[in-house]
Amino acid sequence: MTALGGNGAGTTTTTWPLDASALVKFQAPEIVFGIGALAEAGYAARRLGARRPFVVTDPGIVEVGWAHELLGHLREVGLSPVVCSDVSPNPRDVEVAAAHDLYRANDCDVIIGLGGGSAMDAAKGVAVLAGNGGSILDYRGVDQVHREIPPLLMVPSTSGTGADVSQFCIVTDTTRHVKVTIMGRALVPDISITDPRLLTTMPEWLNAATGLDALTHGIEAFVSRAHNALADVHALNAVGLVNQHLVQTMRAPDDPEARTGMAEAALAAGLAFTNAILGATHAMSHQVGGLLDAPHGVINGILLPHVIRYNAESSPDRFVPLARSAGLAVDGMPPAEAAEALAVKVRVMADEVGVPLSLRSLGITEEHLVTLSQNSLEDACLTTNPRPTDAADIERIFRAAL
Repeated sequence: MTALGGNGAGTTTTTWPLDASALVKFQAPEIVFGIGALAEAGYAARRLGARRPFVVTDPGIVEVGWAHELLGHLREVGLSPVVCSDVSPNPRDVEVAAAHDLYRANDCDVIIGLGGGSAMDAAKGVAVLAGNGGSILDYRGVDQVHREIPPLLMVPSTSGTGADVSQFCIVTDTTRHVKVTIMGRALVPDISITDPRLLTTMPEWLNAATGLDALTHGIEAFVSRAHNALADVHALNAVGLVNQHLVQTMRAPDDPEARTGMAEAALAAGLAFTNAILGATHAMSHQVGGLLDAPHGVINGILLPHVIRYNAESSPDRFVPLARSAGLAVDGMPPAEAAEALAVKVRVMADEVGVPLSLRSLGITEEHLVTLSQNSLEDACLTTNPRPTDAADIERIFRAAL
């Protein structure tokens, strides 16, 4: 590599090592963040070329009034929105297909996801089908979406899923009763709008669940085999913000500082995991959620301490900065002890927000473990877990969390 000298008078030659494996791509949408940001939705949709935007949401968001406010902002700029609110928690393949039919029947264009991860994942599913056809289950795995999809605008109403900035779409296969992971650059939304006001209408259990989901995203992204310096900053920030604000949002739901802090935590965690991917906690949690239709973040809160202990058996060092971000005094502590302290801290936080101690309390029994373990091996999230993992390992973790 040749570079000009500082005074422009000559040149110096410097040889830089070329290592393609060290290259980092950081994927992110345009982000609009802050109290009152929902008012920007109409202008954002119009910038994406919207004429007849398709709004995917759920009955709860309609009931509390956020859908009505969004539709008003869309109409203010001359758009004619169509609404699909038939999305359930943990969106199903049949719901995505029905929503796509409605999208086609109304000649819609830009797709807007308004709500938690379920609404946003369903919106992504509609976009995949609109551009590629077939069944949403055809696209499970990594980079299976090959044709262009309609523009995506996401407006989260919870503080944890990260779907508004991520390259992930999670859909339940209603035949096999498993969640499938669809992942790829095509699924990164074009614009994400985060308005912390929307977080105030979450029920308490959902606030707890999505907050622990953000925590899990930060921790798993930081120790992922695909971690990188750009994602690491967001991962550590997310862990610190969850530690600082989650419990306060449970105690004082209308505290604007705490809500804004958790909105920022969810955003940071999403930016981290979409660029560094995840690990065994998510691979396992997806299977339990597909079987029981249980809240994803609650399952994460149960599994995460056990996965931390499992991964720390072979590589505890990266858990030290995570423990520090979680508010633990670990300077000078052996890495294995710091990892254990973090696992305990996660469980204490889960206790504080009311998450059950065991999978058994959700309805999982010993009879489920073999199938859950085998299905976890098929999840794309497992590929970046820091420790090589087989079905026996997964079953051991499940058994510890039972």
